[in-house]
Amino acid sequence: MSHQPTLRQLRYLCAIGEHLHFGKAAQACHVSQSTLSTALQELESNLGVSLVERTHKSIIITRIGEEIIARGERILSDVEDLMAAADASRTPFSGEMRIGVIPTIAPYVLPDLLGELRDRYPDFKLFIREDLSEHLTRALETGELDLLLLALPYRAERVETEHLFYDEFLLACDPSHPLTERPSICTQDLAGSELLLLEDGHCLRDHALEACRLSLKDVSVPYHATSLNTIVQMVASRIGITLIPKMAVDKQILSGTNICVRRLNDTNVHRSIGLMWRHKSPRASEFRLFGDMVRKLNEPDAAGPASEQEGDLIRSGSGHPAAV
Repeated sequence: MSHQPTLRQLRYLCAIGEHLHFGKAAQACHVSQSTLSTALQELESNLGVSLVERTHKSIIITRIGEEIIARGERILSDVEDLMAAADASRTPFSGEMRIGVIPTIAPYVLPDLLGELRDRYPDFKLFIREDLSEHLTRALETGELDLLLLALPYRAERVETEHLFYDEFLLACDPSHPLTERPSICTQDLAGSELLLLEDGHCLRDHALEACRLSLKDVSVPYHATSLNTIVQMVASRIGITLIPKMAVDKQILSGTNICVRRLNDTNVHRSIGLMWRHKSPRASEFRLFGDMVRKLNEPDAAGPASEQEGDLIRSGSGHPAAV
C-alpha cells in the first residue's frame, strides 16, 4: 500500500521538475542536494513508482512523474491558498506577503512603494523576489509567491490580473543620430535601425516591439543586453538606439549621459503595468488595495498628459530635461 507523500516531498519533486537539475532544485529549496535526493527516493519508495530517470548528463521526468508533478503543484497551490485564507481574515497588511517583480519595474517602482508601506504599515512584512516573468509566474502557480507586479499581458494558468497604469515607451538615441533631426518620429521610422533590446526572456523586449508594431525582422539587433542599464551605456556609446520605459527615464536612468529621448508620434506606444495573483485567492481584496497604492504612486501628473506638457522632445543631449 502506498504511503501518502508529504508536502515537503512534493515541493522538492516540483523543484526538480522545474529545474531538471538536482543542484539547482536543491538551491531553490534551500536544502542540500543529498537532502533533496533522499526525499525523492523516499517519495518514489512510498508510491512504488519511478518519478525521475537519472543519467550522467541529465535527468528525465517519467510519464507518471509528470502527472504527479502537475497534481503536486495544484496541491501546493491549494495549501498556500488555505494559509492565505487565514491571513485574509486579519487586518490588511498586518501579516506578510511574498511578491515577485520583474527587473524592468522593480528599481523604478519599489523604492517609493516600500517607503510608503513602511510608514503606513510598520508591522507588514513584504518579501520580494526579482526575476523574469516566466520564473515568477511558475512560482505563483506553485504557491511560492502570493502576488506579482509585472507587465501585462503574460500567459499563465488559473490567475487573475488587474491593470494599474500605462508606462510609455520612449526613443533613446545619441544626439548625433539622424532620427533626432526629424521634427517628429513615428514607430515606422525605426524600421531598419540598429535597435538594442534585452535578451530573450525579458517581456519588455516583446512588449516594446509589439507596442511599436515591429518585429525582429524589421530591425537590426546588434546587441542583446541583460539589463536596461547596460543598454543605456551602449546607446551612449553610439552602438544603436533603444526603446526605454518612461518610468526608467523619470527615475534618472540616463543620468550622466548625453542621450536624447524623443516621444513617438503614435498612439498606445506603451506597456500595461499590473498585478497577477492566483484565481480565487482569498487575499484578492488585499491585493487590490496593494494595487491602489502602486497606482497612486505612479499615476501621471495631474496637470495633464505628458505629451501635452512636454512636447516631442523629452530630454536633450545635454543630459537635462528639454526646455519647452
